Amino acid sequence: MSREAYVAPTSAFNTGSTLDTAPGLTTQYICGDCNQKVLLKQGDPIRCKECGHRILYKERTKRMVQFEAR
Repeated sequence: MSREAYVAPTSAFNTGSTLDTAPGLTTQYICGDCNQKVLLKQGDPIRCKECGHRILYKERTKRMVQFEAR
């Protein structure tokens, strides 16, 4: 297939990829200090809304991830 004929796939749902940057989507993080769940949208300041701590961890996916080992 030539580069000019390639059409990028589109999806109607959020795949969890960091490339999905729709303005209404939120991502859930966990505060590193108070363990509170924090919902952030794109452009929001990276800060816990409860304690103000600036280290947030992304929550692990619920989807099964499997790798093939050699």
